Amino acid sequence: MSQTNSGIANIAQIENGSVAKKPPKWKHTWKEYKKNKYLFFMLIPVLVWYGIFHYGPMYGVQLAFKDFSPIKGIWGSDWIGMEHFKFLFYQSPDFARIFRNTILISLYNIIFGFPAPIILALMLNELRYKLFKRFAQSISYIPHFFSWVILSGIIVVMLSPSEGPVNYIIKLFGGEPIYFLADTDYFRPTLVVTSIWKEIGWGTIIYLAALSGIDPTLYEAATIDGANRWKRIRHITIPSILPVVSIMFILSLGGILNAGFDQIFNLYSPAVYEVADVIDTYVYRAGIQQSQFGLTTAVGLFKNVIGIMLVLGTNYVMKKMGQEGVL
Repeated sequence: MSQTNSGIANIAQIENGSVAKKPPKWKHTWKEYKKNKYLFFMLIPVLVWYGIFHYGPMYGVQLAFKDFSPIKGIWGSDWIGMEHFKFLFYQSPDFARIFRNTILISLYNIIFGFPAPIILALMLNELRYKLFKRFAQSISYIPHFFSWVILSGIIVVMLSPSEGPVNYIIKLFGGEPIYFLADTDYFRPTLVVTSIWKEIGWGTIIYLAALSGIDPTLYEAATIDGANRWKRIRHITIPSILPVVSIMFILSLGGILNAGFDQIFNLYSPAVYEVADVIDTYVYRAGIQQSQFGLTTAVGLFKNVIGIMLVLGTNYVMKKMGQEGVL
């Protein structure tokens, strides 16, 4: 009876207008902004940086559709429509080769490089000696903090056919010296191995963070049920980090046309152009050295459009498979 009376009273209050209406959503949002205004002030430098260096240069994208003249400037240059793209796809003798090289090198990096930090993170997670675990993490992180200018010098010395320790070991076992950086058969594998060496430790940070969020009671229950270490990894650890893996996979596919300019530029030579010349190095030579700014802008625009399409497509497939997406 009391519940009925309270319900009747509430209805009466609503009819009389004495019950306060729920404030609009925009007012609640504005209140939250005001409450955290200092945090948003800290975000301003980041927004300014993105605006200047990421969105500001988009003004120059119109060069892809213009016959650029330094005298007339970007705005005053003549429109030529899709001529640059027609030249790339139908007339350029180099574009098919550099596009193939870019795809192959990027696929090799994804196939062999993407699982590498996941495997290392799983191995580090299974270590029980904390001191050794921290030491191994620190050693694996170090190469990330060196630029490819420095690392390329180290790699050139290490792989030298006359004095390098790698070829010394090969000759010690009766083999012939290998010109890793000048042989078209070995240059791509060298790129993949050195890229993994540089980034494997840094890539484990995200996966180790995901592993640290797994509920320890799941492992305890699995141990009580008789699950060995491999079964715990297979049925608890890997499924728990799959959402993070799917997001990182989507992002890596989005950058499939970024084969690694810094690494290739510092390691390649004309002897391996046939297998090493990629979109970014072509843009550098044609744009910076030959001043073909309109053509190279068209190449960059093409690369970005493909990247966006891959991100959206992979995100859609991952969501259909029940995994996390980025959108």
